[in-house]
Amino acid sequence: MRVHRETVEHPFGTMKARMGATHFTKTLPKVAAEMALSVLAYILTRAMNIVGTKPLMAAIAA
Repeated sequence: MRVHRETVEHPFGTMKARMGATHFTKTLPKVAAEMALSVLAYILTRAMNIVGTKPLMAAIAA
């Protein structure tokens, strides 16, 4: 459980810190949309840091 927590909690903490948000909106569909956008932004940021911006843009354009 400790390894799982260390692996999973870091991305959520990073997303929360980047958003500057302390809470979600009130309805479930809005929470789902907000979380999906946060995860997408996190994944794209990680991809840019790992692969680089130019190769990532080339892969998206292809």
